[in-house]
Amino acid sequence: MRQWLAIAAACICAAIVAPHAIARDPAPAMAAQGTLQAAFAPWDNVEGVIIDEIAGARRQVLVQAYLLTSKKIANALIAAYRRGVDVRVLADAEQLSKIESSMLPDLAATGIPVWLETKYQNAHNKIVVIDAATPDATVITGSFNFTWNAQHKNAENIIIVRRNPSLASQYTLNWERHRQDAMQYKK
Repeated sequence: MRQWLAIAAACICAAIVAPHAIARDPAPAMAAQGTLQAAFAPWDNVEGVIIDEIAGARRQVLVQAYLLTSKKIANALIAAYRRGVDVRVLADAEQLSKIESSMLPDLAATGIPVWLETKYQNAHNKIVVIDAATPDATVITGSFNFTWNAQHKNAENIIIVRRNPSLASQYTLNWERHRQDAMQYKK
């Protein structure tokens, strides 16, 4: 009987853990399209490049952030939201609780939906997806946290991939997968 219970417990544990522990093959490689731009902090105005891209958004801006303390980037997101752009933000829950200067409460107070990722030790993505469903789709990603320190004190990078709807679609699907596992921020 004990052996049967041990086997049943092991099967239940495997069923719970396995879907999260098994890494899948990444999406297949796709043909290059659009343009690429790299920027490197502290030498380049990475923060300004991100703000300019957000300012050009017409339909949607999806953000995944480990940290978001940059007032300038937060203000650009708020401005986009106020001009009718669908702005949504995912962020690392633990960083919100640790960092008093987080701009997430300000974004949520404006009406921007914010979700907090709690499933991972670190929700360490730094991504902006702009107008994914359009020919002008843009993806911004790299090491750059959306913070003042990232621009002024750290060695950071981003790459901006413009006019690549296929890539933006993959990032959007990944963003949505993370959002489904996140909890909505309530101020």
